[in-house]
Amino acid sequence: MIQISKAAAREIKRVQKNRQQTDTHLRLTLQAGGCSGLVYVFEFDAKENTSDTYFESNDISICVSEENLEYLQGLTIDYSEDLMGGAFRFDNPQAVKTCSCGNSFAIVAR
Repeated sequence: MIQISKAAAREIKRVQKNRQQTDTHLRLTLQAGGCSGLVYVFEFDAKENTSDTYFESNDISICVSEENLEYLQGLTIDYSEDLMGGAFRFDNPQAVKTCSCGNSFAIVAR
């Protein structure tokens, strides 16, 4: 299961509205990069794939591909603002290491 905080849901809805993509899923994927090896990638996607897993959290539909699911199970996404601006924050129980900015992480090789 993937959870999105109320603050993160508000920001996601704001971006969807600004991009005129209100009827889309939030597709969450991973790609190689960052200080720790993997980074989170958000995209809005209107397609539904039978091999994907879908979650609903705070009125946000989240879509995760089969190959990324095991690395994202239990993930919580939050959003906060500070003097440096706003950013999404990730709490991933699958991560064994994260970078100081919190946007990239490493996992145990399987």
